[in-house]
Amino acid sequence: MANTPHGGVLKDLFARDAPRSAELAKEAESLPAITLTERHLCDLELILNGGFSPLEGFMTQKDYNGVVEDNRLADGALFSMPITLDVSQKEIDSLGLKEGVRVVLRDLRDDRDLAILTIEDIYQPDKVNEAVKVFGSDDDTHPGIKYLFSTAKQFYVGGKLEAIQRLEHYDFLELRFTPSELRSHFNKLGWQKVVAFQTRNPMHRAHRELTVRAARSQQANVLIHPVVGLTKPGDIDHFTRVRVYKAILNRYPNGMGALALLPLAMRMGGPREALWHAIIRKNHGATHFIVGRDHAGPGKNKNGKDHYGAYDAQILVQKYQEELGIKMVEFQEMIYIPDKDEYMPANEIPEGTKTLNISGTELRNRLKTGKDIPAWFSYPEVVKVLREQNPLPREKGFTVFLTGYQNSGKDAIARALQVTFNQDGGRPVSMLLGETVRHELSQELGFTRKDRDLNVSRIAFVASELTKAGAAVIAAPIAPFEDARQQAREAVEKSGPFFLIHVATPLEYCEKMDRRGVYAKARRGEIKGFTGVDDPYENPVKPDLVVDFEKQNVRSIVHEIILLLESRGLLDRL
Repeated sequence: MANTPHGGVLKDLFARDAPRSAELAKEAESLPAITLTERHLCDLELILNGGFSPLEGFMTQKDYNGVVEDNRLADGALFSMPITLDVSQKEIDSLGLKEGVRVVLRDLRDDRDLAILTIEDIYQPDKVNEAVKVFGSDDDTHPGIKYLFSTAKQFYVGGKLEAIQRLEHYDFLELRFTPSELRSHFNKLGWQKVVAFQTRNPMHRAHRELTVRAARSQQANVLIHPVVGLTKPGDIDHFTRVRVYKAILNRYPNGMGALALLPLAMRMGGPREALWHAIIRKNHGATHFIVGRDHAGPGKNKNGKDHYGAYDAQILVQKYQEELGIKMVEFQEMIYIPDKDEYMPANEIPEGTKTLNISGTELRNRLKTGKDIPAWFSYPEVVKVLREQNPLPREKGFTVFLTGYQNSGKDAIARALQVTFNQDGGRPVSMLLGETVRHELSQELGFTRKDRDLNVSRIAFVASELTKAGAAVIAAPIAPFEDARQQAREAVEKSGPFFLIHVATPLEYCEKMDRRGVYAKARRGEIKGFTGVDDPYENPVKPDLVVDFEKQNVRSIVHEIILLLESRGLLDRL
């Protein structure tokens, strides 16, 4: 039988009758609106559908204080993580926010009205106290603390919610269950005991062995319940992870496992987070919850030590075990024993036993280099998904960004480089010459610093999208300012490698070889804001390559660029 919801009643805040829903939607049109962030949206969804039961809104000051100080809401109910709606002084003033005011909460993605909040109080939290009590320190290398200090606004607004409509999702709809839907699903399957497994990472053979052992120990079924809201910065995207989970689900004994997605915004809060996760899984109908080593820990602190002890999470959940109403299943790290071809918990392995393991760093390196990932570590179908999302260098797009004076030779180098890439094949090749971009993308722009920077920004955007799609991109604007070039690098490197080539041909030579007479016109004042004449050019601080058209010919420069790309493993396909 599914677990009783936390607090006794599953809070489903969606209006059940159509007239009331229509009334709320109509009222929302005349109310002040707060546009919610991605984190707010995750919290809102789980308040509205009962995932955060017994909450019925964002925490008031009494609830907030109780949770921060003692893991309890004002009525004494166990709850370990503050669920707050932060606002600025500007929002309070401009929207007229105060006690008793009703305000609509709006989705930043599509401007849909999602819920109405009746404000009970507005309060200013002690963020240092919150950091220390909830996360264990004020060390802002912790992502939860960093968010608290640098992103969360000055004030919190508390009050109850009334739902207008559900949040829209467009991915993996068959795996998105509300707590009540998941409970019904368990009932349909005839599951009476359910062990929930929390994860924000891809699963491999060790995770499968861990969850199967946990299920067998409790004579239960397994719920793989990954977070697909917000996790730790740098984590693998949830699209890739869910494809992995779907692939590995087939490796469970028939009927043992199920997969459902949790739209949670993690705080990486270690022990407090583990207790919170247990409450959430209890609300979703699980009877058991796996808590492993370093549960929801964010890694190292500023002193190079783990933020939390390996078993701190298990200790805290155990403290509230009886009251919590969901049984913790403790598990240590699973280690592979090659002589037996099986996994065992670390604490059960006899001293001196030969073991094998692949760290997260080594796994990433194997994916990056194409090195074999052994079958004892993961399953072929899982590796296939991860390799698709981690192409080898030779399969990635990249951008070569040439910068220099007008007539420095960068356009000639760009054309020759394009011919070389096209000759060798293997990738689509795109070229963004300065004059072409000016004509096609930036016709309305002038030559002020602001307009020049905007032009470079547009080039970087296009280059980033093409790089993401696997193209070899050659960009050759003048790009005279260092800040704009650095921003271009940062934009493109989100999608793939970026190489800044400084075509450092001296201004005198550029002017001497000018057949069109543009420099002469600039000298006579007929052209204003001309780089090198009456507008500056800032030499790149850290270019990847410096070439000089006065001293080198096009072939030798192109060869240097090719060698640079080849050294990064990018040209095996070309």
